[in-house]
Formats: sequence, structure tokens, C-alpha cells
Amino acid sequence: MSTTDGFSSEARRAGFLAIELDGAGWDGTGVRGDDVFASLAAAVLAVETAGFHVATFADSPLPGRANALQRAAYAGPITRTIVLVPEVDTVYTEPFHVSIQLATLDYVSGGRAGWIATAAESSEAAAAVGRAAVSGAALPLEAAASIEVSRRLWDSWEDDAVIRDVSTGRYIDADKLHYADYRTPTGISPAYSVKGPSIIPRPLQGQLPVLVPASLVGEGQVPADAVDAVLVTAPTPELLAAEIADVRDRLGQSVALVAELDVVLDARGQPATERAVGTGGDRARYVGSAGGLTAFLGQLLVEADGVRLHPASLVVELDELARLVLPELRRSGALRPMVQDGTFRDLLGLPRPTSRYTNSHIAAAAEN
Repeated sequence: MSTTDGFSSEARRAGFLAIELDGAGWDGTGVRGDDVFASLAAAVLAVETAGFHVATFADSPLPGRANALQRAAYAGPITRTIVLVPEVDTVYTEPFHVSIQLATLDYVSGGRAGWIATAAESSEAAAAVGRAAVSGAALPLEAAASIEVSRRLWDSWEDDAVIRDVSTGRYIDADKLHYADYRTPTGISPAYSVKGPSIIPRPLQGQLPVLVPASLVGEGQVPADAVDAVLVTAPTPELLAAEIADVRDRLGQSVALVAELDVVLDARGQPATERAVGTGGDRARYVGSAGGLTAFLGQLLVEADGVRLHPASLVVELDELARLVLPELRRSGALRPMVQDGTFRDLLGLPRPTSRYTNSHIAAAAEN
């Protein structure tokens, strides 16, 4: 959960760079069997070596493919500095299971985990789980509920709940486990409740940073104080900075803003204009030289806390990014240093929060 002092003006002097490994960049298409994970390992290690702060994993439904959270978990033990952030749906997945899987990711990555909480219309996903499709204003309500459930479950074990007392044979202090006791608000159908507590200890970070598309955040949607960062999109690069400023005015200073940018670069003797296919989608798209991208990102990182790049081809763009773009951004001071053995919260400048239930058992005992 965001804090009012997590993103000071001083911290905003330098930003961070994320890169999306899926889509046109890397999606494992055409790779079979164990080679899928070998290919994934090569990709995530390459972007870590290049100096990216964060790698994200899309959750497009490809038959027989490990989902985004599973791929991120595979990358956890083989990486050291890069943050791993999968997209996980909040509409057609069980919140309890999402919570414990994300907490597990935090453990296997050493605290380098986050969550892009998505909520999109999908008749296919609805049919797969046997429920009616969700659309319109109900989507952000589903997202808000799932995030709240996860946060309560992450807090349901106090940090010192595990005692491992050999003399008494006690592994946990049961007084430091708590019920989440969550019931969905009006507007979510079918309604559900989650009792808790979680089945695994509190994540290493206490609370994983939660990222949500800016379009889902606001009054009557996902509350701004329920998220740590938002993903900001605009149809063109020229409009992206203005959109960031608008979102900042709307949501305030306590939430990190991450700009979304498609990238097609001049590479391997071929102009970017020849490599760019189609007109692009809803995201702004930069098409041009590495030097031009460096200048644009330098300006963008003055307004945004971070930028997530969506390369046209991970193999092709990464070569240019690693050789020409990231080193220059670091030299100019536009990028934050890598956090050695740090957490995602460290990268965002967020303190580790105390469980909301800490000392509640003491208060309950006093009342009795």
C-alpha cells in the first residue's frame, strides 16, 4: 500500500526502467518442452544483465503455456537484482489462491516480487471458470476486492508468528494468526467471502507492491490508497507526458506513475520505420534511433517514476537498449542505481509496512 512519503521529490530525480518480456518481445511461441524455460531463462538474464530494474510477464492465454505467475516464479531463483512482476487477473481467479501464489513468488525471488492486477472483459475466461462475463463498472470493483483480500491475507500472519519452539513443539504462535473476514461489497455478483488466515507466512516484503492500470483507479473504482503504482498509457508519445501530469493531479503524489511505451529502433542496418508494422495499439509507440529514445526517456523520467518498455523484438531491441540507451541514461543520472540484494519496495522507496493485525491479540485479551 502506498505511503505519502514513499515518493519524495528527491527520489523522483531518477527513475527506473521496466521491460515487458511477452507479446512481440518474447512469448515462447514455437518453443517446446524444456526449451520454453531455457528460452525464458535466457531472456530474463539478458534484461537483468542489460541493467533493467524490472521485468514484467503478460498473462495471455496460450494453450499449454505456463501462466505469467509461474514464469515469474521460475525466474526468481536464477536472478539476483531484477524485480519480477507478473500480470494476474482479478476477475476470473480465486483471490485466496492469487494471494498465496504471489506471496510464494516473493519468497522464491528474495523479495523482488510485485503484482500487476488486471481486470478486463473476457468471455473466454468467464466460460473457462463457469461464470457470467464481467464488464463495465463491475471490473474495477472486482479488482479492488481481489487486492483487498490479498492485502488482508498477507497481513494475516504477523511477522513473528513463526516461532519454531522446539522445547514445546510449537511451530507458530496461533495468537499471531488472524482472520481476514472479508465480504464483497454491493456491486459484485456473485458475492463471496474469505475467512482466512493465509496458509503461508507473511511475504518477505510484508506487502507486495501492487500496480494497476490508471484507467481502473479512482473514485468508485480501485482506491488510490490500495495501490502502489499505476500504469499510464496514451495514444502517442507526444501525449504521454501530458497524460502523466493529468494522472498525477488526479491521484496525488503518493502513487508511483509508470509510463507505457512501445519501442521500435533502428537496428542491424534497418531503419525503424521499415520494421514498424501497422499503426500500433492504444500505447504510445516510439519509432526511431537509440539516441532519440534516450533523449525522450530522459525527458519522460522527469515526469514519471518509471517507464515500461514493450520492445518490438526483444532480441533486436535489447541489443540497442543495452549498448546505447541504458548506459547513457545512467551516465546522465536519469536512472536509479540497481538495488543489490534489495526488494521491490526498496526500489520504489517504500518502507516495509507493519501488519494491520499486529498487537490485535493483546487488545482482544485486554477487552476480556
